[in-house]
Amino acid sequence: MAQVLGIDRGGLLKLLILDPELQLPETVLRDFAELSERRAKRAPAAYILGCKEFYGRDFSVNPDVLIPRPETEQLIDMALAHACRLEEYGRGNDSAKRARRFADFGTGTGCIAVTLALELPTWRGVALDKSPAALAVARANAARLGADNLSLLLADFREPPLLPASLDMLLSNPPYVSEAEYRDLSAEVRDFEPKSALVPCLGRTGTAPLSFAGASGLEDAASLIALAAILLKPGGLLLMEIGCAQSPALLALLNDPLWAEVQVHRDLAGLDRVIAAQRTAA
Repeated sequence: MAQVLGIDRGGLLKLLILDPELQLPETVLRDFAELSERRAKRAPAAYILGCKEFYGRDFSVNPDVLIPRPETEQLIDMALAHACRLEEYGRGNDSAKRARRFADFGTGTGCIAVTLALELPTWRGVALDKSPAALAVARANAARLGADNLSLLLADFREPPLLPASLDMLLSNPPYVSEAEYRDLSAEVRDFEPKSALVPCLGRTGTAPLSFAGASGLEDAASLIALAAILLKPGGLLLMEIGCAQSPALLALLNDPLWAEVQVHRDLAGLDRVIAAQRTAA
């Protein structure tokens, strides 16, 4: 109702309190009925309203992109903490006073990349997505919110157009749902959000057909770990959202001299949600 009246939810509450007998125009009632019918058919509210709040900012969304989740905000908190540590290290260290760079692989709405670009205005960021439709959404969000220090590239993050040892941080919320888990997702997710943002594709862009069959959910995460070992500078940080049961397998992949300070962080529900690892100089 707030959407069709063109006001926020606080304004709607105020209207209900001050004028509970207000007669609404027929056009408003018709639009409200149409939106309500979509929600009754399990369409996510974010797609109906066309936006979703993330880290205090509204991001435009549509069915071409995954809806931002509150759990993903943990990536931002951890990235900002790492940036603060680098800033402290850089004070009095001329060799450390250089342009910092981060990348967001599989950017979708751009919520991670745009947020970091705005929170870290002295950094340069790059966001990759292999979907032209998704990248268009990210570009629009970056332009509307003013993320001028962010470049957005159409590319498969498994084959990124980036130089070795060029990043201080690599972040991603990759597809990590297995094909078996996908079948049990809620209708709001399974029937409306893009499957390619949820389940790893067993193929490459430009090859046909792309298949999800048999995906374990770990495929893209494993690729990201291998790529991060190449793309991160010594001391660079990998931050990746993961499935709640995937930490043992991913910790095994990170059990390597190339990685230090490997940690798994839980979300507010107590579930494993983010894995962090720092690139060593080895």
